[in-house]
Amino acid sequence: MRRFVIGFVLFSVLLFAIIFTLTNSPSEVVASGKSNADSLTEACIKEGKINDSFDIAKMGDMSDYDPSNPVIPKGDTIKIGLVMPFSGPAASIGDTWFLLWQWVAHDYNQRGGIRVNGKLKKVEIVKADNRSNLDQTRSACERMMLQEKVDFLAGSESTPNTKVLQEIAGRYKKIAVNCAAHTDELMDSKHFNRYTFMTVYSSNQVGESLAYYYGQIRKKEKKFYILCQDYSWGRAVADSFKQGLKKFHPEAEIVGEDYHALFLTDFAPYMSKIKASGAEVIVTGDWRPDVFNLIKQARQFNIQIPIAGRDLENPVLLSELGLEQGKNLVSMTSYNASNPVFQSEQQKNFHKIWTNLSRNKWKSQPYNNNMFEYPEQILGRVLNQVYWFFSVLERAGTTDPEKIISLWENDRYMTLNGKVLLMRACDHRVVQDVAAVEIVPPEEQKTAYNIPPYRWFDDICFAGPAHIIPAGMVPPWMDQKLDRCAGKNYLGD
Repeated sequence: MRRFVIGFVLFSVLLFAIIFTLTNSPSEVVASGKSNADSLTEACIKEGKINDSFDIAKMGDMSDYDPSNPVIPKGDTIKIGLVMPFSGPAASIGDTWFLLWQWVAHDYNQRGGIRVNGKLKKVEIVKADNRSNLDQTRSACERMMLQEKVDFLAGSESTPNTKVLQEIAGRYKKIAVNCAAHTDELMDSKHFNRYTFMTVYSSNQVGESLAYYYGQIRKKEKKFYILCQDYSWGRAVADSFKQGLKKFHPEAEIVGEDYHALFLTDFAPYMSKIKASGAEVIVTGDWRPDVFNLIKQARQFNIQIPIAGRDLENPVLLSELGLEQGKNLVSMTSYNASNPVFQSEQQKNFHKIWTNLSRNKWKSQPYNNNMFEYPEQILGRVLNQVYWFFSVLERAGTTDPEKIISLWENDRYMTLNGKVLLMRACDHRVVQDVAAVEIVPPEEQKTAYNIPPYRWFDDICFAGPAHIIPAGMVPPWMDQKLDRCAGKNYLGD
């Protein structure tokens, strides 16, 4: 009897340890890929834990919105300095982010503005051109603080530039919204400051989720070639992909690994190595213009194997590739909450408002091309972030950073497409489900575009099936060396 009791106790302790590990360390799942965790969106809906939601009924009149001729208020405004490249090789990124931040600002201004400290104020977006240059980023941020006297900073397009933005925001005690740089180290114990909030999905989620897709969903390809930009972001994506393969696709093999300079125009040397490697998939973390050149040159070298990365559902890129060359792409995205895309009347109506403007009003460069035709996918994930920030500001009723910090920490916001974003309190990082989206020809796009004409475009490949990967399976990395996060799980509990 005594042996039975001892054995039962030991078994119970072991069982508890296993359950505790699975519950509190969802990123450390077994290679089978199974998890007891629901998606974050599903869990928050079930538990009723949503602090605010996008509501199209509150939208202002957007009929006069034209990003080429923006209506920007002056005087006593809420000022947001948007630190992005508005000139140089990455200027298209700045143009895109300005359209989106200005869209949300215009929406709220048409509502009358945002009431702060008892006074209704319009929102002013101030361009801060960093030219994709570190010194220029520092100069632009200082100018925003000392001359423009902005209330908030937002940006930027690379890890080094965002480190500068965060440092200056912390020094001046102003809230900074990191809406574009994904590298995990930005919010580690060395670089974290409580004035910065990271609203984009992280580098570890990009890499590990791609590994999850190939190991647990697609279950076909086993030979991968990594080709990334040679700086912290590119190496972080590569490292997280390799780590993800160990967890989700252990039989896979890395048959080649290379890193290239930023803004490279000649990928020919890498194409020869990829051809010789026997790779079945190219994995990249590149952003434009590099990712454009990489994919176009791969196809020119008749490398037709799948290429997987992020933000590959870019209509400009896919137009340049054409129907045949645009196939076999897989894009990691933080936009999709479901498949197909349109699940509510609110989402359909927002889509209609946007496309009426993009097709009929936006006639000037750079906004008169198909990159800006739809508010979903690449644009949608940024819109969701910006609307979330404006929701926080509106609910806080102040530009006081301490009150905004208090409100935004642990906030749960439902986006216009029904996805829930959680701001993890300990390290100010968004927790969210992500998705792997397959790029497909027009006749297969109805799996995503489930309203007439049941395709995004007639003449290019674009977003098709989306495979949702729950946050509990691939959560954003947390630095346990950061005192605020010690001992906490991926939700920050």
